[in-house]
Amino acid sequence: MQNQVNNSSQSKKTTPGISGLVFKEAVIFQRSRTGRTTDIFPPLSLEREQELAQKFPTLYRREEVAGFPEVSEIDVVRHFTRLSQWNYGIDSGFYPLGSCTMKYNPKVNETVSRIPLFTDQHPLAPEIFCQGSLRLLFDLERLLAQISGFDAVSLQPSAGAQGELCGLMMIKSFMNQSGENRETVLIPDTAHGTNPASSALCGFKTKKVQSRQDGCISLDDLEKAMDETVAALMITNPNTLGIFEKDIVKAAQIVHAKGGLLYGDGANLNAIMGIARSGDMGFDVVQLNLHKTFSTPHGGGGPGSGPVCVKKELAPFLPVPIVEKDRKDYLRLNYDRPLSIGKMRSFYGNFGVMVKAYTYIREMGYKHLRQAAQMAVLNANYLMTILKPYYHLPFPGTCMHECVFTHKNQKDNKVTTMEIAKALIECGFHPPTIYFPINVDGALMIEPTETESKQEIDAFASALIEIAQMAENDPKKVIGQPHKTVVKRVDETFAARNPMLKYSSQPREGE
Repeated sequence: MQNQVNNSSQSKKTTPGISGLVFKEAVIFQRSRTGRTTDIFPPLSLEREQELAQKFPTLYRREEVAGFPEVSEIDVVRHFTRLSQWNYGIDSGFYPLGSCTMKYNPKVNETVSRIPLFTDQHPLAPEIFCQGSLRLLFDLERLLAQISGFDAVSLQPSAGAQGELCGLMMIKSFMNQSGENRETVLIPDTAHGTNPASSALCGFKTKKVQSRQDGCISLDDLEKAMDETVAALMITNPNTLGIFEKDIVKAAQIVHAKGGLLYGDGANLNAIMGIARSGDMGFDVVQLNLHKTFSTPHGGGGPGSGPVCVKKELAPFLPVPIVEKDRKDYLRLNYDRPLSIGKMRSFYGNFGVMVKAYTYIREMGYKHLRQAAQMAVLNANYLMTILKPYYHLPFPGTCMHECVFTHKNQKDNKVTTMEIAKALIECGFHPPTIYFPINVDGALMIEPTETESKQEIDAFASALIEIAQMAENDPKKVIGQPHKTVVKRVDETFAARNPMLKYSSQPREGE
């Protein structure tokens, strides 16, 4: 352990952090000076003025934009360059977030997604001119079906949450088609927050199923809750505690015995791809997150992609259109599907994300997809082993792709999870997911992903160990951080309740 800590300290010295010259940039309106401009154009000729006047009547023209900042070119360049230096991205450093983690996206994926034959193609172009793009969609569907163990796939949903909604809509339609009016979806207490929201949007009631002390779903509680009014059990595997649901096959049998379906939230597929398949575990439908598992980061809320994989019984209910191939290898979009739930969004999904995912899968192959999952699990367990002498580990044992700690060891000294997260920022690291899952008090959910090196994980662990030691020996040094950042400690509660929707030069009351 001492060697690991020493190695961590050595790695930390080479890790980019926040120090030295840090620009505190004003909003661009404060740079404005009357008469300052970026460029000067010669006056238009009379003929050109008359031509523009015919095309754009005076009613739709204005001489200037009221209140628009007047700045020089160098003002604009420096302003946005400095703002870009504030922005933390996966190309800047480590994202130890759990759930939809920012993993590194190989630049070859970006290069392929920018091929003009992809980017310049209009979604309303005739099928005959889109055979290459349709072939990519067709092949990607089948690759995902093979990886996850299902019979059919729709790429249409824009993100994991919309994939959830799509899967539940298909379950509802399937039940209605079968003459069953089932109104409840069972959800474990470790579920993602979108699970009950997606269920409610489909008109389902939700009922919580408890977990055992080991973090897995309680089969006894599931047996009690499962009856003929339940449409589905919606479960994440591995779950949000970073634990594999080892009784998932028995859970599937319990649900199926009462005529229900098993829905899988596939947000954590990156821990098991190439090793185990959801379709082989008894799942009837699962949504995948291309923007997580298949290497297309989506920080800031988009774009994402949440394909839905189903068994053959649910295939007729997939959204329209689906890509089909005729005997002559010609690909077409089929809208003639009477049992379909309809369209989930405009056109066919976030195509650029699909190109990146397809490139990643073809480049990696089965062998290296499996290795990626193995490395994700290895990295998480390595990090967990280093940190467990310093932070409370509520579910000891082997984890999968992420590990969950709590602030229990530090809380008596008034060092909470929030203080630990803020102190990490001071050390130059993005904090992990905090206070989730909600069934863990003061949770710190950390996912190193397969793309981070041992040196980076050591440096991150070293920072957390230093924070834990300060919390024990001199907690005042931890509380109130960060101090070196451009924006110091903020009041999140005040900010959430009093959003600033427009610029004002005057500080608000309470700031």
